[in-house]
Amino acid sequence: MTRSLDPERCYRAVTSRDARFDGWFFTAVATTGIYCRPSCPARTPLARNVSFFSTAAAAQGAGYRACRRCRPDAVPGSPEWDVRADVVARAMRLIGDGEVERSGIPGLAARLGYSERQLHRLLVAELGVGPLALARARRAQTARLLIETTGLPLADVAFAAGFASIRQFNDTVREVFAATPTELRRTAPGAPAGAPGELTLRLAARAPYDAAEVLFFLGAHAVPGLEEWDGTTFARVLDLPHGPAVVRLSPAADGGPAVTARLRLTGLRDLGVAVARCRRLLDLDADPAAVDDVLSADPALARVVAGAPGRRVPASPDADELAVRAVLGQQVSVAGARTLTARLLTAAGTPLPEPVGTLTHAFPRAAALAGADLTAVGLTGSRRRTVHALAAALADGSVPLDAGADREEATRALRAVPGIGPWTAALVALRGLADPDVWLPGDLAVRRALAAVGSSDADAATRWRPWRSYAVVHLWALAVPSLFTRSPLSDRSAS
Repeated sequence: MTRSLDPERCYRAVTSRDARFDGWFFTAVATTGIYCRPSCPARTPLARNVSFFSTAAAAQGAGYRACRRCRPDAVPGSPEWDVRADVVARAMRLIGDGEVERSGIPGLAARLGYSERQLHRLLVAELGVGPLALARARRAQTARLLIETTGLPLADVAFAAGFASIRQFNDTVREVFAATPTELRRTAPGAPAGAPGELTLRLAARAPYDAAEVLFFLGAHAVPGLEEWDGTTFARVLDLPHGPAVVRLSPAADGGPAVTARLRLTGLRDLGVAVARCRRLLDLDADPAAVDDVLSADPALARVVAGAPGRRVPASPDADELAVRAVLGQQVSVAGARTLTARLLTAAGTPLPEPVGTLTHAFPRAAALAGADLTAVGLTGSRRRTVHALAAALADGSVPLDAGADREEATRALRAVPGIGPWTAALVALRGLADPDVWLPGDLAVRRALAAVGSSDADAATRWRPWRSYAVVHLWALAVPSLFTRSPLSDRSAS
């Protein structure tokens, strides 16, 4: 059993089939040799026969196989890794973003500032398995997605999922899912039909989840050429390790707490990374019950939270991009920020091999932006110097904003860049690094909403921890409802 789990609390969740805990932990049953999600509809096992693990990899490492009825690998991710800031959580975020596939265990350890041995010891002490087993579980999940949602030859699936050989692929799938790849494909539930060349996936969230509101917020900020919004579907270009991708996101057709993602990838090896970044963009792994319990206990926010239970924090699939967009959005309206960003995209972005609808460019990478001529963008000289300085710092690593970044270190590094102040650094932490406990000092929309609920910055700093980011979004919705509902967009609004 994983050290940090309370077996009595876990068993109560299993007996009540509480879906809120799906992804928080996994239940392994000694008499069957399988592991399940807490809400599995199968008969509840006796307490003496179960063990609990905080990751699917740990359950697999203990010799258990995934339940084919409840599909425990298809649950939302644990919100713990987004909330925590320690090295184990940072490692989990990097592994989820595909760092092991890109640079191996040595690269993962180096990125975190630890030796391989130290990192292995830390992960095993808390999770029961090391980074290799965690990455293996991620590859198995990616393989299942490709097996069940595409007609790719299984050999192509194996290498696209990150396996080194067909034998390793077959052995892992058989060990994790108690079925061969061929058997998994034969019993696949099927997926919504998509256009040729697209992968169509269902990205699950914990209820309640208002997908339409999250997508509307993203659509209100959509930058022409990079993003697209048609009133229902939000589409954008993703800059992934093996080439650009396009994703189209819409509320799940069945009305459940999920989003349908239609992905067009340059390289199938990027599927796991694309899914992880879409989940971060949409805040799918949050624990809405924990957030709402804290915020609704404050009379100042109780009515607002009751009106929008489970409200999420729309983020960004790329924190470097968000940082640049935050600088462009300083002291201008949402419409003005969109215009400036579209011009920067044209000046320095990477053109797609061919347009996909109105999508034409990937956002410029930091190294390209650092040396780009931005005179035609329409920035002031000081703002242009800030963009160049930020891009150079992102390119050389002195401002680290990847999935495993130390959030406090990143904020300090951002504030050291000339032209970046507390508000901009905080916005990057909130929407770029997906930190759930960020306050936006001096944000005009927040201050207006605080006055309406009879609170103040000082109150919020103490009463709404550790979920201040969610309080910020509630306050934005109160001050600028046009960013969250189907009404004409306001020209002066939150960022």
